[in-house]
Amino acid sequence: MAGTLRSRSRRNLNAVETPAADPFSDKTFGVDSPSSDLEIYSKEVLSALITDNLPPTPSNFSLYFDRLLEEKSETLRKQIISMLELEESNDAESTIVLEQNLKKGFSSIKNILVVTANLYKNMSLMVKILDKRKSELGELTSTDTISTLVGSLDGDISKLNTILKKQNSQMKTIYDETAEIVKNVENETIFDNQYGVYNKRYLMTKILQEVKQVAEFKHKSSLIMIELSRTLKESVKNEKAIMLMTRTIARLLLKTSRRSDTVAHYGNGVFAMLLKHTDITNAKKTAERLSDLVSNSNFFLGDREIKIQISIGVTDIDSSGHTVEEILVSSMDGIEKAYLNPDLDFAVSLRDEAN
Repeated sequence: MAGTLRSRSRRNLNAVETPAADPFSDKTFGVDSPSSDLEIYSKEVLSALITDNLPPTPSNFSLYFDRLLEEKSETLRKQIISMLELEESNDAESTIVLEQNLKKGFSSIKNILVVTANLYKNMSLMVKILDKRKSELGELTSTDTISTLVGSLDGDISKLNTILKKQNSQMKTIYDETAEIVKNVENETIFDNQYGVYNKRYLMTKILQEVKQVAEFKHKSSLIMIELSRTLKESVKNEKAIMLMTRTIARLLLKTSRRSDTVAHYGNGVFAMLLKHTDITNAKKTAERLSDLVSNSNFFLGDREIKIQISIGVTDIDSSGHTVEEILVSSMDGIEKAYLNPDLDFAVSLRDEAN
């Protein structure tokens, strides 16, 4: 190849110029004019990335989105930031609280170890005192001298007993404080260690967040709930095997989910998958795909081969203003509908129908 290589030019992000031409015009996309300043600004960010020969990956888009916004008017910045706050969760704040509780927990554990060491030290001291007094008693013959020595020993034991009671009280106080810290840490966690997915607390937070976004931006999302077939559980009647099959379902949910999906354990072996920007039609396709994936995963219990079966409930999240609890109930109602029809692996339940 003849000629010299040209280096890619990079945009000075501190002195951004508005692109002269927008390659992503409304005509190109075949849609009407953008309905919000956020759409206009997002197209400008994407255009800037292409102009600078940068791939429009999420990290690059995020970088340009934040930096280009600094050059905009205060009014536009406030407007866009208020929109973005609907997407933001309190994960950072939760992480701070969690770290603070963990540090308190480590400090309490250290205090427990210190008190335990002092207890051991005092117990060892008591053993030495007893051994010494025992040796002295063996050398004495006078009753009065023996009585005096016993009185001295009683005083030593009484003093040590007072110290031990105090340290025991300290141990109990520190233990109670540590137990409370552990409880607080547990309340701040977002992960279910048993199944390797998010927990119910995180799920509820994400659904509430999505409800607010749907109300603002008028898109549609969906929620599906999945559980191991009750008929299958009744026929297996082996808790360990049921647990292993349930964990298999959790792994398959993670395998088939998108990055934008939230997979969580709702409780008692029931899982949920929050499908953002997914209407009922596409949510049904997801349910079908999940059902096919699970049905092709067999489980062996001894010499017995078991076909894993699940039941799925599907519901929508739109701008109707329903609560998180109503959405969850509707999705669970879909599971019940699926059970009523043995030929169905999943069923759709809209909230108004579930109430």
